[in-house]
Amino acid sequence: MIHLSKRLSKNASFVTPGNRLADVGTDHGYIPIALVQEGKIPSALAMDVNPGPLERAKEHIQEFHLESYIHTRLSDGVQSLQPGEADSVLIAGMGGALTVKILREGEEVLKTVKELILQPQSEIDKVRRYLEQAGYRITKEDMVWEEGKYYPVMRAEAGEMHYDCEIFYYYGKLLLENAHPVLRKYLQQRKELCEQILERLNRDGKAEEKTRERIREIKEEMQRIHRALTDYYEM
Repeated sequence: MIHLSKRLSKNASFVTPGNRLADVGTDHGYIPIALVQEGKIPSALAMDVNPGPLERAKEHIQEFHLESYIHTRLSDGVQSLQPGEADSVLIAGMGGALTVKILREGEEVLKTVKELILQPQSEIDKVRRYLEQAGYRITKEDMVWEEGKYYPVMRAEAGEMHYDCEIFYYYGKLLLENAHPVLRKYLQQRKELCEQILERLNRDGKAEEKTRERIREIKEEMQRIHRALTDYYEM
């Protein structure tokens, strides 16, 4: 049996049992292998834009004798995915902008799947905003901490979603409403970091436009963090 890291294990846990999986940016192919070994999914497509990682995934699939259950496919995003081939699509370990690009370019084929499992590494607010305007609703969220980094993961399904609070886009409505302990740790660390950056910028005293813009951005983030901590953790 293959062993998954905490982050990969969390991503895998979001896949609905019995669904056929398309793992976009599969890298080593660990998640499809683990899910098939556990009997959680019947089959999977391990997809990657780069031949190197795809070849490594193929070697691992062969190592565990799962060639009949997991097929590899060279694909830029979901461009090579055909309608009806997958029930779940996993897009993990990429920046938010790239995640949105893949979702936008694959809009038509993604309409044929039941769920998206997303684990963006940055610009998470952009991903949540895209899901809202593209006709998805986030049905599940979680967050893990591993090796000094924070990893939020979400499941999205077709439906309506409208956030009336700005901090939901940045930190996750379900994470905040459930007062998620890992999110709290993240918010507290970001608060301390923002305070340090603001102190340094003010100490430098440079009046350049770039510095003033950065100070404004930091203050806006500090306001969001304060609201999140005050409204959902310090009640």
